[in-house]
Amino acid sequence: MGQSNGPSQRQLRVGELIRHELAGLFARGDIHDPVVERANVTVLEVRSSPDLKIATAYVRPFLGGDKDELLKALNRHRRHIRGQLATKLNLKFSPEIRFAIDTVMDDASRIDEILRDPLVARDLVDTGDSTDAGGA
Repeated sequence: MGQSNGPSQRQLRVGELIRHELAGLFARGDIHDPVVERANVTVLEVRSSPDLKIATAYVRPFLGGDKDELLKALNRHRRHIRGQLATKLNLKFSPEIRFAIDTVMDDASRIDEILRDPLVARDLVDTGDSTDAGGA
């Protein structure tokens, strides 16, 4: 039998548990760092490694701000965050937390910009000249 390319149900479940707890930590202000507090961090997704020992949290500053500065601040507090998660999660091992900036919204904006380009928009407009290939 072939292997599945996607994450397992357990990876997805653990990732969602971690995402929920991280969001709670940030919402309650449990991370005492002015950069983190100012950014109002949004946790969009957490992906767990197959052995569940590493979790990558994809975050974004909700109110804008310097993304690199936010990553540095979160990495300074990784051990504290891991300790906080360990007390909240009922897992055999507390995963190492890694942070990355989520770029999905940036990518979507870039695609929208491309689609609004007059040269691309011209090609997307239905001219009515096409015939229905599935017709009788």
